[in-house]
Amino acid sequence: MSDKPNDSMKIGVLTSGGDAQGMNAAVRAVVRTSLEMGATPYAVLEGWQGAVDGGDRIKKLGWSDVSSILNAGGTVIGTARCAEFRERDGRRQACKNLLDHGIDRLVVIGGDGSLTGTNQFRLEWPELVDELVERGEISEETAKAHPHLMIVGLVGSIDNDLVGTDMTIGADSALNRIVDAIDDISSTAASHQRTFIIEVMGRHCGYLPLMAAVAGGADYVFTPEAPPGADWGDDLAEKLRLGRETGRRDSIVIVAEGALDSDGNRITSQDIADAIKERLGVVPRITILGHVQRGGTPSAYDRWMPTLLGYGAAQEVLRATPETEAFILGVRHNRVTRIPLVQAVKATRNIAKLVDSRDFKAAQRERGDSFNEMMKINRILSEPPQTLAQAVRDGAKRVAILHVGGLAPGMNTAARAAVRIGLDAGLQMLGVQGSFGGLIDNRVSELAWADVEGWAFKGGAELGTRRHIPSVEEFYSIGRAIEKNEIDALLVIGGLNAYLSVHAMVSERGRYPAFNIPMMLVPATIDNNLPGSELSIGADTALNNAVWALDRIKESAAASRRCFVADAMGRRCGYLALMAGIAAGAEKVYLNEIPTDLADISRDAAYLKDSFAAGRRLFLVVRNEKAHETYNREFLARVFDSEGEGVYDVRHSALGHLQQGGAPSPFDRLLATRFVYSAIQELAETLARGGSDARYIGMAGAEIKSTPVRNMMEELDIANRRPFDQWWLSLYPIIPVVSMPRGDVIPVEIPISDPQP
Repeated sequence: MSDKPNDSMKIGVLTSGGDAQGMNAAVRAVVRTSLEMGATPYAVLEGWQGAVDGGDRIKKLGWSDVSSILNAGGTVIGTARCAEFRERDGRRQACKNLLDHGIDRLVVIGGDGSLTGTNQFRLEWPELVDELVERGEISEETAKAHPHLMIVGLVGSIDNDLVGTDMTIGADSALNRIVDAIDDISSTAASHQRTFIIEVMGRHCGYLPLMAAVAGGADYVFTPEAPPGADWGDDLAEKLRLGRETGRRDSIVIVAEGALDSDGNRITSQDIADAIKERLGVVPRITILGHVQRGGTPSAYDRWMPTLLGYGAAQEVLRATPETEAFILGVRHNRVTRIPLVQAVKATRNIAKLVDSRDFKAAQRERGDSFNEMMKINRILSEPPQTLAQAVRDGAKRVAILHVGGLAPGMNTAARAAVRIGLDAGLQMLGVQGSFGGLIDNRVSELAWADVEGWAFKGGAELGTRRHIPSVEEFYSIGRAIEKNEIDALLVIGGLNAYLSVHAMVSERGRYPAFNIPMMLVPATIDNNLPGSELSIGADTALNNAVWALDRIKESAAASRRCFVADAMGRRCGYLALMAGIAAGAEKVYLNEIPTDLADISRDAAYLKDSFAAGRRLFLVVRNEKAHETYNREFLARVFDSEGEGVYDVRHSALGHLQQGGAPSPFDRLLATRFVYSAIQELAETLARGGSDARYIGMAGAEIKSTPVRNMMEELDIANRRPFDQWWLSLYPIIPVVSMPRGDVIPVEIPISDPQP
């Protein structure tokens, strides 16, 4: 034991409770940000058990100790349930062991139970310190140097159950695991025309089962907060029967492990299987996903967001004072926000109490607006057409769906959602094959509920898409096609060329009366460069694809000393490059938005050479494809190779069109569904009042909103084909702090908001 006060701040980081993908990214960011701020970080191994045990379970960490952990599942510093810490004697021992290392600041990553215990520990700390002095286990000098414990909590939970944050660490990865399983099971189920029951985690929270049901196109879902009535077996059987009647070859039922009926009775997977067998005479297959939902490589989101949270947590805990209220750092609309710890835990546990008391309506309200909106959307998407809220009658308004621009994963999901939500609203939905060219050629057909079955998880675009922007000479033909096909409104899903096309059409309404119909633009592009929306359909899938490729690039370089320069797509918008760089652990990212000159490249080359001379084995550079017209990927590779003088080799590659391929991620499916739900609602309202509004929809901060197309150019830097304001650029300063130990980098404070009342 050392009683000598420390000259610098000591910060401990621990993971507690159940593990969650992305915990390692948070630990890495806490450690490296602390080092750059001049503090000394320690890992408390095996959670609170390590604090109670002390000794070599509290370990000082250096920069390289957290290398190569971004893509690792679980938590490399371990986690455990600790019965001793629940007792005062155990907490006093933990206090002593932390003080032995001079630690009085902690970043704790765990669930509500872990964070509650952490806050109790913080409140008791002064008393525990006094007791340790009385017992002669620490000196008065140590007690005076560390009279208070400062804490910051990060929520690691795949259930996404904490009130006050949009996403908890691990939830996105878990949802990816579930939806991948649903996609795989759906294919074998369709082959044999089988019914599958898939049990997922969610003891007290229905986030995972509900979102998986929407993203995976399930027929029925059981969640704790929205239990079915006593006759749920009859309702389930009828929905499955009607679905098969319309042509479905498979039936997928998702059940949360904590599912209940409206009387509070548990509903198990076997209960559901028995009900289906009894009523339909078929034997369902049961798949319990279990801990596979927790395991494996974290998604891109569960790398860059925990990195951001860990970066902010280190800064917050190091500048905290004894008067600072205990809080959690969470996420609200892709921004880091402070959430009062006690308030968040109380609200979270209150939902479980509401469920136990069978006040399900209140429990649903407490989950928030987006959760309740998704419940409503799921009912629409999964309801067989025989039970549509409104029948599509003769003379119904006709809404045409078309894609314009480059391919974006999630276009099919958006089109499927548009058809089913539109039919539910009493609209006749039309599909246009081949963008505006297909419209000119009258390749327009009515789409029924069954026509879009299975589209939710397909890559590509069943309706086809083209980048072509119609010329003025083509406007007459487009107008004639609108009239010939009796189109009352357009729903255009696509990228910037879609937006420019509709803007041009709106500008020509005086010359072409057929254009005086409602038009709605839905953002779908991997470039994420559209006005009015911070995120677009397809960008998350492209990011996951890019990170997958970069992981393999890093593995290929493991046996050599290598610098690798990789180009990400995005044209002059650096979203993919920056976020992929953070998620993959790139040491350097070049963006068009951050100008680079020869002096910058020279400094980077010198640092590269010095770092390899000091023992580095890999240096990853990511640039967006249009970062600089002259200093392109090949140029950078030549410069770095020349400066290396044989100390390391250099390879370069463009990640290419794999970023556009594959099935859309769960996030992109959910985003597409939410966008289209809002778009169809607005189109229906506009048609009902005889309006001709042309608008583009998007996610801006706290809400999905639409903006008049005529205002588009006010938001758009047309020369660079991107919005003037790009929220994600504020994350750029994180890269040098968490990836390049230069010693001369001062961590920039990221914006952290206080919670809304």
